[in-house]
Amino acid sequence: MYGKAFAPEYRGALGELSVNSSLEEVLTKAVEQRRRAELAGSALDTAHAGLAVAEASRRLGRVAEAEEAWKASYRAARGAGDEGAMAWAVWSGGTLARQRGELRLARRRLALAAGLAERGGDIVARGYSLAGLAETGRIQGDYRAVAELHEKLLAEARKRGEARHTVWALEGIAQMHRNTGAYDKALEMFEEAARIAEDADDARGHAWALRGIADVLSLRGGTDGALALLSRAETACREMNLVSALAYNHKMRGNVLFRAGRYEEAREVYAGALEEFRAMSEPRGAALATLGLVKARARLGRDLAETAADLEELRGRLGGLGLLHARDMVDKACAELGIVPGRAGSEG
Repeated sequence: MYGKAFAPEYRGALGELSVNSSLEEVLTKAVEQRRRAELAGSALDTAHAGLAVAEASRRLGRVAEAEEAWKASYRAARGAGDEGAMAWAVWSGGTLARQRGELRLARRRLALAAGLAERGGDIVARGYSLAGLAETGRIQGDYRAVAELHEKLLAEARKRGEARHTVWALEGIAQMHRNTGAYDKALEMFEEAARIAEDADDARGHAWALRGIADVLSLRGGTDGALALLSRAETACREMNLVSALAYNHKMRGNVLFRAGRYEEAREVYAGALEEFRAMSEPRGAALATLGLVKARARLGRDLAETAADLEELRGRLGGLGLLHARDMVDKACAELGIVPGRAGSEG
């Protein structure tokens, strides 16, 4: 039903790169190919290589280099008059904006990319751009607005037999089910995503699916099984140097340890994840790791007034990122820690 996973963002002369290629390898080859294309005077080849530079840099957490590369790719694609290549560049820029916590900018760029892709007749770029819009809305907590789009993209991916996008859509829908308390459905979809990703040799998708399964198992008290799955996922992240996925893996490990009452271990893991997120300028991940760290410190005896002040600051920071469920996250933390909601969850 599904073929092997492929990476359409690696285009032109880089099209033979695997979805599981080491990001350092991708970056090295893409920089060299871009140099060759520039010397040959091929604007389109320059755009293709620049896209790979941007995506490898983004996934390695090198955000300044990624920002410069996607813009250069767009300029080259525009010079070549190729709207499909322009769409891919803007998609990369939108994805980078989401990673940096600039969710409104991400939506604007991804909507622009979808329009360019449609005009350019690039159905894959259009699908990736719409998927980016759906994921941005999901991260914001606007499930009502994006649930239907997730389902539509899942149906399209299944119809085309496109494993990587099927896995992405399943994981996104599963995450929404998990966040709304439908754990059975979430687990079922995460497990299907893991099977498809493994069969299609999509190591990145498989690692994210394992993280989702571990989350649900942990919520049901399966601490050891959850930690084992996260260790498997971490191995894949390290092999490909997926720094963002690895940081989120570590944050989830902190969640699992916290739920199990292993607060000192959780504190250490959250602190490590926080440094990882800060190093790659990923404010959403940093805020979520900080939330876990505040809760772990509170369980270890930190003064409740100081904890309440930290939670109030976090509520503003998360809300400033455009996360619609920021208040709920902080109010839930207050309830867990026995803090009077008005002290950390009021409008102020």
